[in-house]
Amino acid sequence: MHAPLPPPFHKELFTFLRQVKRHNERAWFDANKPFYESAVRLPALAFIEAMGPRLATLSPHFRAVAKKSGGSLMRIYRDTRYSKDKTPYKLNVGIQFRHEQGRDVHAPGFYLHLEPGRCFLGAGIWRPEAAALRKIRDFIADNPGGWRTAVEERRFRVRFMLDGESLVRPPRGYPPDHPLIDDLKRKDFIAIHDFADAKALDDDFADWVAAAYRTTAPLMRYLCQALEVPF
Repeated sequence: MHAPLPPPFHKELFTFLRQVKRHNERAWFDANKPFYESAVRLPALAFIEAMGPRLATLSPHFRAVAKKSGGSLMRIYRDTRYSKDKTPYKLNVGIQFRHEQGRDVHAPGFYLHLEPGRCFLGAGIWRPEAAALRKIRDFIADNPGGWRTAVEERRFRVRFMLDGESLVRPPRGYPPDHPLIDDLKRKDFIAIHDFADAKALDDDFADWVAAAYRTTAPLMRYLCQALEVPF
């Protein structure tokens, strides 16, 4: 049995994020912390809680951790140490459902991004470190049929498209004429599905997200096999 559907996100979530964009400063945020709690953090934690059993029907190896910090809800605070942009707060809500081995190895995961005018789902692995990247490229080179099956499956292509950065030239050690050279050039192996802000406000949003993630199962299984983690 699935957990009950959480109370839906409300339009105040996007109202808050628009206000953060206009008032991206600590004094304003501190004064509006109760607004953040009621409009963003508490609904997000309820959503994460509801996603746990829904993810389990797809794979038992991805975690929905409904904690205020250190869980699936990403911090709203920006890391400004190495950025010219010193504004302290993100303009989006980020939720990540990490692989159970994600703290020990670079592993695929699921992602939800809520931002006014830019909402999307993600599945896959973004910017894997060198050893993981090599494993994925080797697996694609050695198992091209499985890769094509994963990314060309009709239900997947209807909703998702591969995104991320790629090398300009073929990576060292791979033949330039390989039939999947464009995929071997990828730095990221992530699929994205954009959706309208209003979708996040639907009563059945958690079920809709789970159904969308389910269409990425062939890709996620392939990446898990490449990185030798269970799916």
